[in-house]
Amino acid sequence: MWNPDDYVRHVMTSVQPAERFQASSLQEWNLWKERLRQRFVELLGGFPQEVPDLSPQLLESEDCGDYIRQRIQIQTYPRLYMPVYVLIPKQSGGPLGAVIACHGHGYGSKDIVGLTPEGTKKEGEAGYQKNFAAELARRGYLTIAPELLGFGDRKLAEDSRNPNSCHRLSTFFLAMGQTMAGYRVFETMRCVDYLLTREDVDARRIGCMGISGGGLVCSFAAAVDERISAAVVSGYANTFQASILSIHHCIDNYVPGLSRAAEMPDLLSLIAPRPLLLEAGTKDPIFPVHAALEAHDKVRGAYRLLGAERKLELDLFEGDHEISGRVAYDWFQRVWEG
Repeated sequence: MWNPDDYVRHVMTSVQPAERFQASSLQEWNLWKERLRQRFVELLGGFPQEVPDLSPQLLESEDCGDYIRQRIQIQTYPRLYMPVYVLIPKQSGGPLGAVIACHGHGYGSKDIVGLTPEGTKKEGEAGYQKNFAAELARRGYLTIAPELLGFGDRKLAEDSRNPNSCHRLSTFFLAMGQTMAGYRVFETMRCVDYLLTREDVDARRIGCMGISGGGLVCSFAAAVDERISAAVVSGYANTFQASILSIHHCIDNYVPGLSRAAEMPDLLSLIAPRPLLLEAGTKDPIFPVHAALEAHDKVRGAYRLLGAERKLELDLFEGDHEISGRVAYDWFQRVWEG
């Protein structure tokens, strides 16, 4: 009897990405990088040629002891607005390094700044994301936590009782030739635009850190936007074949045609030679550790070619699908100073 599982396995193992990293010289690298980056942006749905004014608007401000937490709204696409938390350390000796903190699935940006869904101070367990935006701010980084489209305050009204609007929005974008990943990546790039307008931010030190679905956003944004000078990717770096295509994931992970163009390590290699830290839990059930190690090994080949192998690091920790932070929180300062 015909077995669809056999056919799916056949397709997965027979597809060879067209732009798999194979460069052996700097000239080949540059050609490969520009070709893949252009194709990658096309598959994400492309980015708008003209963008509106950011039109930042302060919504609220609160003293959190070590830092000030502001809620600011910026315009990303025409008539599309994104609220972001901006955590501003009180102690600074000039322009600060800044980190864009991209949350994963859950109730949105409130989770990573230490708030409950209702906006009150979180008590007890911090959850798998471990308030990592607040932790970064406590280390002295100006930290911006965008509300990724489809989560928290940016859910559709029809999904008010649902965890998120990923499915409804993702299928809508796919029908329009766009992708949720593309929208979230471009909006993260708009966060860079916003940071560059601030006098308290050092333009040379803008980083990104994300976990799970936020790891996708962080890694994809860093792959296409070289203004992001360092990136931490947690609970995401893997292979598409072993994770997204083999284990159930939210539809917001899927970009039509991407697996024919490149594997995930190829896309991560676009970040080279900028500093990159990969966090991987040994017990992560949806981004298996064996493929995380495979991805790290393949990305290391690109860094080695560029003479930048020391700029690639791996935090392999005993844990589940969660933030580690044992290296990451102090890592940005170290690589920026080095």
